[in-house]
Amino acid sequence: MPQTRDDLIRHDPTDADADADTSAAEGAQDAAARTLAGRWHFTGPDETVSDDLYAAATGAVTRSRTRLTLAPGAKASGNAFFGRFPATYWQRWTEAREVRVELTVTGTGRLAAAASDVNGPARVVAARTVRDADRERVVLAAPLDLYADGGAIWVELEAAADGRRLTVEDVRWTVAAPASRRPTSLAFATYNRPDYCRDLLRALAADDVARARLERIYIVDHGDHVTGQDWYEEIAADFGDRLQHTPQPNLGSSGGCNRGLYEVARHASENANVMFLDDDILLEPEVVVRLTAFGDHVTRPMIVGGQMINIFHPTVLLADAQRTDIDGIQPGKPMPHAYHDADLLTPDPATGRPPLQERRLDAGYTAWWACLMPIELVERVGYMLPVWGQGEDADLCARARKNGIPTIILPGAAVWHTDFSMKDLDDVKTYFIRRNYLIVAALHGRFPVGALTRRLGTEIAQCILDMRYGLAATILSAVEDFLDGPDDLYDGGAERLQEIARMRSRYPETRRHPATAAPGAPSDRLEIVTPGRPPLLPAAAALGLAAARLRGRHRFRLGEVAHDEAHWWHVARFRTAVVTDASQEGVRVRSHDQDATVELGVRAARTLLRFSRTARDARRRYFEALPELTGRANWSRLYETGE
Repeated sequence: MPQTRDDLIRHDPTDADADADTSAAEGAQDAAARTLAGRWHFTGPDETVSDDLYAAATGAVTRSRTRLTLAPGAKASGNAFFGRFPATYWQRWTEAREVRVELTVTGTGRLAAAASDVNGPARVVAARTVRDADRERVVLAAPLDLYADGGAIWVELEAAADGRRLTVEDVRWTVAAPASRRPTSLAFATYNRPDYCRDLLRALAADDVARARLERIYIVDHGDHVTGQDWYEEIAADFGDRLQHTPQPNLGSSGGCNRGLYEVARHASENANVMFLDDDILLEPEVVVRLTAFGDHVTRPMIVGGQMINIFHPTVLLADAQRTDIDGIQPGKPMPHAYHDADLLTPDPATGRPPLQERRLDAGYTAWWACLMPIELVERVGYMLPVWGQGEDADLCARARKNGIPTIILPGAAVWHTDFSMKDLDDVKTYFIRRNYLIVAALHGRFPVGALTRRLGTEIAQCILDMRYGLAATILSAVEDFLDGPDDLYDGGAERLQEIARMRSRYPETRRHPATAAPGAPSDRLEIVTPGRPPLLPAAAALGLAAARLRGRHRFRLGEVAHDEAHWWHVARFRTAVVTDASQEGVRVRSHDQDATVELGVRAARTLLRFSRTARDARRRYFEALPELTGRANWSRLYETGE
C-alpha cells in the first residue's frame, strides 16, 4: 500500500512556467507509457438509456456524454453499472498494479476514488479537494492489490456547498502500457438488416477512440448486400480501407463470426484479437475500448466476453456471467453468485445496494453479442463447429478451456440486445438449440444417455399435451438428426434450416396472428383463463391429461392464456387456447389435433428408444469428425474462398 498522500494523488504542477514546461514533457512521456483502460461517461448512447446506469446524482446536476456539472452542494457517484473500474479482474488477469483516474476539473469541490471489496462496503483509496480550478487535470492513483476475490473502483464527486459549481470532463482510467499491443479486428454478421448494420457502424464512426482501436472491420454479409444501401458509401468513408465488406453464403452466426477468425488468421498467427458483435444490438462504443484494453494486458490468451442488458427493459441485466448445463443440454445458466435478470437500478433486498457485481466470477462461455477472441485459439483448437447457430459459442469456449484458454466476462463492458424472454421457443431456432447442445454434450459432457432420454421425453410429451405439435416435431427432428451423425453439418446448416421451416409450416399453431384476428377464435368470445395451482405429481397429471386428450375430453372449449401462464398442465386442459406469443406482438392458436397427438407420440417413442440405444455411437462419430469439421479446409470450402 502507498505510505503517503502523494503516493495516491498526482496533480500536474502549473505554478511556474519552468515547472509547467517540465510537467508537460514528463506528462507526454508518461501518457505514452500508459493505456486507456476505460472512460467514465455520464450518459448513454441513446435516449432510452437511463443516465443512472452511468452516474448516480443527488442535487442539481447537468450532464452530457463526457461532462458532468454539479451545482453547489450536489453529489455524483460513479458507483453505477458503467461507472466502475473492474479492479478484481485487472488484478487477477493482468500485470497492471495500479490504475489512475484522470479528470479535467473546473470549480470547487472534492474528488475521491472509492473502492469496494468482495463483500461490497466502500472505502476511500484516494481523494483531492480543488478550489477555483480552471480546467486542471487531476490524477488520482489507486493500487490494484486488495481485490483478489472481488471489488471495483469508482469516483465520488461533491461540489462545495458555498463554492462555485464543480465540473468534471474527459474522465479516463489508465494503466501502465503493456510491452506490446494486440491489434484487434471486428467481425459482425448481418442478414437483411441494413438499418441495424447502419446504426452499428454509425455508432462506431462517431466514437473516435473506439474506432481507433479497430485495425479492420469485417461486415460478413449473408443477405442482400449492404453496399447497395444509400448510406453505405458515406459511412464507409469514415473507416477508409479498414472496412471490408465480406459477402458469403448464409451460414448463420457460427459461419458469420467465424469468418473474423478465418480472415485474421490469414495475416496474424499470434498476438492479435478478433472482436465479435451481433448486428441487432444497441451499441455502447465503450465496450470496444474496455474489451480491447483488457485483452491487451492479460497475461495469457483468453476469451473476454461482454455483458448483455435487455433492449426492451434497458436497466435489466441478463447475467453477470453464464455457463452451460452441458449434461442437461441447457445454455444460459447463471454462474454461482451471479446476479441474473436483475434490474440494475433496484436495490438488492439482501444488501440494500444496487445489484452491482462485486465477486470475481469465472464463466462457462461467452455469447457473441460482444466478445474478444485471441487468435491463438485457432492454432490450439481450430475454428467453430459449422452448426449454423446456437451452441457454437459453448463448444468453442469448452474446447478453448481444455487447451489453456479460459473465458471471463468483464463487468461494465456491455451492449443492449433483444430480451431473450421475448423470443418464443416455438421457433425453428429450437431445432438448432436441441441438436447442437446434444452435440456439445456429446463432445464435452459425461453424456448421461438415460437422463437425457428422460429429459427429452418429458419435454416432447409436454409439447404434445399443450398442443405445440410443431415444436414437438422440431425437437424430434433435432434428436433424429443428432443420431444420424455429423454428415448434416458439412453444408453449414443452410439446407436443414429451410427443411425444418417447411416442416413447421404444416402445423397451424406455429404461426403468429394479430390478437384481433386469431383464426377460429372470435375476440368477443375470448376470456382470459388463469391457471390454478401446479400439480403436486406432474407425471401423474400428465398421464391423466393424456388419457383425457385421447378420449376427446377438455375442461375448457376455448380460452385466452397469457404467455407467462401458458404452463403445459394449464394449456393441456383446453380444446383451443389462444396463447400470447413471447414477443407480445400477437398470439398463437393452439387446437387439439388427435391425429397429430397419436402420430407424434408414436414417433417420440421410436426416436427415444433409438436414442437410448445408439446415442453413444453417434457421440463417437462426432468426436472423430471434430478435427475435420473445425479445420480451415472445411471452412474454406463453405466460404467458397478457393483456398
